[in-house]
Amino acid sequence: MELIGRTKEREIIRELLESRRSEFLAIYGRRRIGKTFLIDQSCGSNPIFTLTGLHHAPLKEQLQNFTLSFQRQTKQFTTQPANWLEAFQVLIQYLEGIKTDEKKVIFIDELPWLSTPKSNFLGSLEHFWNAWASKKSDILLIICGSAASWMIENIVRNKGGLHNRITQSIALKPFNLQESELLLRKNGIGLTRYQIAQLYMITGGVPYYLMAVKKGKSLDQIVNELCFSKDGLLRNEFEYVLKSLFDNAENHLKVINVLSEKNSGLTRTEILEKTGLSNAGSSTKILEELEESGFINKYTPIYKKNKDTLYRVMDYYTNFYIQFIENRKTTTNTFLSITKLPNWAVWQGLAYESICLQHIAEIKQKIGISGVNTQEASWLKKGNADEKGTQIDLLIDRDDAIINICEVKFANDYYSISKEYAQQLRSKISIFKEGSKTKKSVFLVMITTYGLKRNDYANELVQNEVVLEDLF
Repeated sequence: MELIGRTKEREIIRELLESRRSEFLAIYGRRRIGKTFLIDQSCGSNPIFTLTGLHHAPLKEQLQNFTLSFQRQTKQFTTQPANWLEAFQVLIQYLEGIKTDEKKVIFIDELPWLSTPKSNFLGSLEHFWNAWASKKSDILLIICGSAASWMIENIVRNKGGLHNRITQSIALKPFNLQESELLLRKNGIGLTRYQIAQLYMITGGVPYYLMAVKKGKSLDQIVNELCFSKDGLLRNEFEYVLKSLFDNAENHLKVINVLSEKNSGLTRTEILEKTGLSNAGSSTKILEELEESGFINKYTPIYKKNKDTLYRVMDYYTNFYIQFIENRKTTTNTFLSITKLPNWAVWQGLAYESICLQHIAEIKQKIGISGVNTQEASWLKKGNADEKGTQIDLLIDRDDAIINICEVKFANDYYSISKEYAQQLRSKISIFKEGSKTKKSVFLVMITTYGLKRNDYANELVQNEVVLEDLF
């Protein structure tokens, strides 16, 4: 199958394959994101040896897996090594006997699963690289893992023998809207862009999920099959992903659950209060692990201090699962019934805001500021008895003395600014100018699905428009 997108990542791998020294590449990203597929497609028949870790398997079984993988791929017999140092020595002896002008690619997949307690896998990997591979000129060692937080802490930021040894790293992200559409079209899926956006709100552009979409199905049928049928891919995917990433996921789940109840986000202090977690380094680590694994994100509202940093659930599938799948039994036309629930429109609007936050480059392109340096942020002013408050989810703070306030509306038709909404917009802009004390000009950008109905309010208030098509 043809690889969609990943242009930058493929270029990195190509350069490593062509370099005149040994290279050490670390790839990390959430499960189902396409890490292994990227390597398979970028390296072709190049990998000389591939090893994939076994989930929750002890050292003995991991070494047995190494032995069987080695014998199958090299057609050579070897006794099972007693430890990882011996295993890497077996690999070294094999590699030294291969004569080729191309890079010798060693691919170790799901590396965190190999590093079991007291196995000394990392120490043995460090010795393999530092004492042998790095001194050669024809080795490309690629390590890969879905536990992004583990990979960052133990590999990318390693303070031991692998410190500064990684020559390149790739954090593989989900597809954007354009890449998602390319994959769906490649597979003959005839959804409209409006429907693709709705599907994106559920799958988040995870290639493996999109590959499960069957042609000839309506959006309703697709979501029912993926999320609500007994054997649907996404019916129980959330728990599987969480448990595969974190050995003790109970506290991680607590954080996700409390954040899912507060759309505007929570501070660290508020999270600890609601979950009952202690104000300690262990709680900080849980937040970091969830962020690095793509479940949540954090952002500091503009003109605020670090203590005001807010955390929100950013993973689309996680949001959808908690809101609509977790406690719901299978029924006919389940997705259609969900779209009639009172909270559906609110959830869909928030999901569209998340899409916009992930497509800032496309928004800047549309409003003609691609070449302008910007900072994207939110802004919050809490109200009280004397003052009115407001929240702005997306500000584009520009170096050319302008701030764009972005209002995001997801609708199934052209959006009309009513007299009441126009007053709300005037109030929001006024409160922001006064509260932020900004000396910059403030321009309003409306980001809608199909565009605005032109009326006096739109003509008066809106400087720029962005529609769904612009995000593809």
